[in-house]
Amino acid sequence: MPDGIVVRPVRPEECADAGRQTRAGFAAIFGEGDVEYLDTVADVAGRCDRTTVLVAVDEDGLVLGSITVELTGKVDPERELAPDEAHLRMLGVAPEAQGRGAGRALIEGAAAAARAAGKGRLTLGTLPEMAAARRLYDRMGFQGGAPEEHAPGRVHMSYELRLGPSSPTV
Repeated sequence: MPDGIVVRPVRPEECADAGRQTRAGFAAIFGEGDVEYLDTVADVAGRCDRTTVLVAVDEDGLVLGSITVELTGKVDPERELAPDEAHLRMLGVAPEAQGRGAGRALIEGAAAAARAAGKGRLTLGTLPEMAAARRLYDRMGFQGGAPEEHAPGRVHMSYELRLGPSSPTV
């Protein structure tokens, strides 16, 4: 983990702040146009009952961002996880905190949670506009898969990382 950044499960009193920081990270890329999606990203408390939400906090306890880890259930209950799969969602770091290693630390924390839950792989979908995130996934050893249409006209790029018990950093 980068110096001064700790990754841990979100605390109930941090949900609103974690949501604000995560939303800010998404809004910096996409703007404020898709308010419905940004509100979904910000609703950390609304997904804590069926997912694991991790936060990155600095040495002063400031929430820098969050990641949602689907270990046993999906945010969208219509979709299912494979038995060996942990799926990552809504990785967002506040713009002013980017470049400090919080995103990488959140993914490493998610990988640790997935391993602890007996999962063998991490999966995620991202959008072409999320260039910095895609570079991070590539550096961390994720393998890109076939693009998938997520919604009409909206394509997600799929990524997967195999989790070995002794994977060096992830």
